[in-house]
Amino acid sequence: MNRIVFQKYLLPGFIFQSLIIGGGYGTGRELVEFFLNAGPVAGLVNMAVATIIWSIVLAICFELARRGRHYEYRSFLKGLLGKGWVSYEVLYLVGLILVVSVMGSASGEIIHEMFGIPNLFGIIIMMVLVGIIVFFGTTLIEKVLSFWSIILYFVFAVMFIAVYSKFGDSIGMNIQVQSNEASWTIGGIKYAAYNIGMAPAILFCVRHIETRHEAIISGTIAGVIGMIPAVFMFFAMLSQYPQVLESAVPVNLVLDHLEWNGLKLIFQIVLFGTFIETGVGLLHGFNERIAAVHQGLTNKWRSSIALGLLVISIFIANAVGLVDLIARGYGALTWGYWIIFVLPVLTIGFRRALQR
Repeated sequence: MNRIVFQKYLLPGFIFQSLIIGGGYGTGRELVEFFLNAGPVAGLVNMAVATIIWSIVLAICFELARRGRHYEYRSFLKGLLGKGWVSYEVLYLVGLILVVSVMGSASGEIIHEMFGIPNLFGIIIMMVLVGIIVFFGTTLIEKVLSFWSIILYFVFAVMFIAVYSKFGDSIGMNIQVQSNEASWTIGGIKYAAYNIGMAPAILFCVRHIETRHEAIISGTIAGVIGMIPAVFMFFAMLSQYPQVLESAVPVNLVLDHLEWNGLKLIFQIVLFGTFIETGVGLLHGFNERIAAVHQGLTNKWRSSIALGLLVISIFIANAVGLVDLIARGYGALTWGYWIIFVLPVLTIGFRRALQR
């Protein structure tokens, strides 16, 4: 594939997918909460709703960023919200601390499960790798995140094929089960905002886009790229429906029934890498915001800021309690993103994107 075509049309989608994959998405827990709890068919409809919202919002954001040469969230939000941009800054930092704290905790759990060593070592490994990647800046980050996303796609696809070959009949029967009280849109609306709210963190990859046509196509494709791994996971989880609804880590339930230990180990390694992806995406987005104001920001400072935020996030998670953080934080963040970011993009941003 032509390198320029990849950078314009596929790279933003892979970077977006890297940002949102995280622990809840990668383990399947978010897919249960937002989609599968509504039932198989309603869950798929909700996933389609989320994908459409992602694609529209990303297309508008990419076009606005291209026009104004806003490649970090500070200048982008100042252009969109004026003086109100500070409200997004607060929301971004809260979301960053919340998400990174979850990533750190999940990294410790995965390393402990894989090797039987204390959780602290997993957290330290994650922090060191994030610090190293952030140190080398945008070019390396684009390569690492896109490369790991392609690996993730491959592993998710292999898992789905393996599950379907063994439990295809169960998937076919379970997809027909549907509750009459299911919500057909609210899960998709909430999930879309919960993930798209931090999309301005990936605007550094919009530098490759030169025209409105490219921005719209790239944004549309990015929304789809972000959801495809979830579709693989969703159908795989249907093999163990409805038992999977009660599982803390749905993907482990699926892989345990598959009885393929090698795939489970590979999946855990890939999942650990997704935690690093999400952390890198969020922290690099914050560094780019600082670099826009302090243009002398060195690689050492980039790495130091990233590590500092990681330590603060994990400290808060331990002090407040991860369960309480998730229970209280995610719901408030979702509606905060809708009010402060998504609605302005769909109204003010859409109008500006149409102007010549």
